[in-house]
Amino acid sequence: MAYVKQRNQHHQTAVTWRSILIGLLLIPPNVFWVIEVECIWHSGHPTTISLFWNVVLNLFGLILINLLLKRFVPKAALTQAEMITIYAMLSIASGLAGHDTLALTIPAIPHAFWFATPENDWASLFHSHIPRHLVVADKEIIRGFYEGDTNFYTSKILNAWVGPTLWWTVFILALGMIMICMNVIVRKQWTEHEKLAYPIIQLPLAITDRGGASGFFQNRVLWYGFMIAAVLDIWHGLAYFYPSLPDFSVRHNARNWGRFFTEKPWNAVGGITVPLYPFVIGLGFLLPLDLSFSIWFFYVVEKLQRVFASAVSMPAPYFDEQSIGAWMAIFIATLVVTRRHLRNVANIVLGRSSAIDDSTEPIRYRTAILLIILASTFIIWFCLKAGMTLLIILPYFAFFFALSLAITRVRAEIGPPAHEMAGWVNGQRFLINLLGTRAVGPKNLTVFTLFWFFSGRGYREHIMPHQLESFKMAERTQMNTKRLVTAMIIAVIFGSIASFWATISELYRLGGAVTGAGGGIGPSIGHVTYIFQWLDTTLTYPKEMDIPAVGFMAGSMAFTFILMLMRMRFIWWPLHPAGYAISMTGGVGYFWSCLVISSTIKWIILRFGGVALYHKAVLFFFGVLLGEYCVGAFWSVLSVVIQQPIYDFAPG
Repeated sequence: MAYVKQRNQHHQTAVTWRSILIGLLLIPPNVFWVIEVECIWHSGHPTTISLFWNVVLNLFGLILINLLLKRFVPKAALTQAEMITIYAMLSIASGLAGHDTLALTIPAIPHAFWFATPENDWASLFHSHIPRHLVVADKEIIRGFYEGDTNFYTSKILNAWVGPTLWWTVFILALGMIMICMNVIVRKQWTEHEKLAYPIIQLPLAITDRGGASGFFQNRVLWYGFMIAAVLDIWHGLAYFYPSLPDFSVRHNARNWGRFFTEKPWNAVGGITVPLYPFVIGLGFLLPLDLSFSIWFFYVVEKLQRVFASAVSMPAPYFDEQSIGAWMAIFIATLVVTRRHLRNVANIVLGRSSAIDDSTEPIRYRTAILLIILASTFIIWFCLKAGMTLLIILPYFAFFFALSLAITRVRAEIGPPAHEMAGWVNGQRFLINLLGTRAVGPKNLTVFTLFWFFSGRGYREHIMPHQLESFKMAERTQMNTKRLVTAMIIAVIFGSIASFWATISELYRLGGAVTGAGGGIGPSIGHVTYIFQWLDTTLTYPKEMDIPAVGFMAGSMAFTFILMLMRMRFIWWPLHPAGYAISMTGGVGYFWSCLVISSTIKWIILRFGGVALYHKAVLFFFGVLLGEYCVGAFWSVLSVVIQQPIYDFAPG
C-alpha cells in the first residue's frame, strides 16, 4: 500500500510525456491564432498582457474536459502538474509568436529587398550588409508574400524559407536556453529564500488545483464576477455585429482626455487615453498597492515632464533613456540582492563547499553554467557569421540579458499587468547613445533590424518571466521540475517553427502589403517599414555620442537608486522604482486608469472591510478575469474561424 501511495503521489507531481504531447499538439493552433489576430489584423492581442488570455482559455477548456474524465474515466484525468506543464509550453510558444516578437522579425526577413527602389537607394545603402543565409532575397519568391493568392506549399518557396527558418530557430533556442539557465540559477533565492509573490500565477494555480476539481469553482462570489464580465463581453460582441445596439466602449482609444488641453504648454501633454478594461482592473487588484499607485503616478509624471519641457522650450526629456537607466538600476539592485546566493552557486560550480544544494534544481548549476557558455558561444559565432563585430556583440547581448533579468525580477516580485517599453529601450539605442553610429558600424546596425523580436520593441511577450513563473508553480505544487526543462525547450523549438509556418503561409495567402485597412500595408509590414526607415536615416545621417542622452540614462539610474533607498529607509514610502521604469515609454497608457480604479477599490476594502472582505474581492476579480478571458477570447477565436476581426476586448 505504501508503494502504491508513493507511486500515485509521484504521478500527481510528475511532468508526464502525455502532458508534453498535449502541449505540443496545442502549440500550432495557438500560434496560428496569435499570428492571425496580432500580426495579420492587429486586432485582439492575447500576448500583450502579462497573463496570456489564449493560454488561460486553453486551460479552462482542458478543465472542462478533465471534469468529465474524472467522473467517467478518473485514471485518464490530467493532474495539476500536467496542466502546469501545458501552461508553461503554451505561454512560451505564444510569447514567441506575439506582436513584439516573431510577428515583427519574420516580415523583416524579405522586407529590404521587396521595398528597395531607385528612390530610396537601399540596394547600395545596406543590401551588402544583410546576411543572405538569414533572409529571402529573391523578388519572384517573395512576391506572393506581399501580394497574396499564392500557394506557399510549393517546393521552390518552401526551399527558400526552410534555411532561414532553421537558422533563426537554432538562434532562438540558444537565447531561450540561456534564459532557462539564468532562471535555474536565481530560482532558489527568489522563490524559496526571498519568497517573492509571483502575482501573475495566482489564477492559473487556483483553477488547476486538483486538475480543476477543487472547491475553487464552487465559490458563489467567483461566479458573480464571471457572469458580470461575461455578460459585458457578450453585449460588446453583439454590438459589433449589430451596431444599432447601445454600447459603451471600455477600450483605451474610446476616450482621449488630451483633447481638452489646447493651450501651450499644456497641449504638449499629448494623448491621454482612458481605458476601463474590467479584466485589467482585476489584474490591478492583485498588485501590491505601492506598485499599482506608482505605475499610474509616474504615468502622470511623464505627462507633466512633457508640459514642463514645452514651457521652457526644451526637447522632450529622453523618456526611452530614462527607462533604460531605471531598468539597469533594477538589474544592478537584483545582482546586489542575489549576491550571496550567486557566490554559493559559484562555489558549487568550482567544487567548493557551499551553503546551498542544487540536487533538486531543474538543472545542476554546473550544467547550467556549461549550457550558458555553449549557447553564448553559438550566439557569438552566429552574429560574427552575420557580419557583426565582437566589440559590439558582447555589450549588445549583455544589455539584453541584463534587461531580461530585470523584467523577470519585476514580474516575480510585483507582477505588473503589462510591461511594454514601446520605442527604443534596447541595446541599439544604448550603444548608439554611448558610441555614436560610426563606432557601431553599418554592418551591426543592419543586423539590428533583424533582432527586433528580442531587443527592439515592447518586451510584452518576453518568455523569460514565463519560464520562472512556471518553475514557481512547480515549486508550489511540489512538481518534479527535471522534465519541465525538457518541455520548455520543446516549446521554444516548436513555438519558433510554428510561428514561421503560421506567419509565412498566411502572408502568402492574404498578402502582407494588402491586409491592412482599406487594402493598404498590413500592420506587421507597417511596423517593419518603420524599422528599415530607421536604418535608412541612421546610415544616411550618422550620429555622434549623445551626451544629453547619456546624462539622462545616468540620471534616471541615480533617481531609481534613490527610490530604492527611500523604500528601504521608510516603510511608508509609496513609490516603487519599477513603476518609474515601466511608465516612461507610453505603454502604461493602455491601462493606467484601470489601475487608478483597482488601487482605489483595494485601498477602501483594506481600510474599511478587513481581510475577510479582501479575500472575497480577490475571488470576485478572479471571476472577472475568467469571464473576460473566456468570453472575450471566444470572440477572438470566432474571428479566426470566420476570417474577420470582431470585438477586441484587450489592449494592444
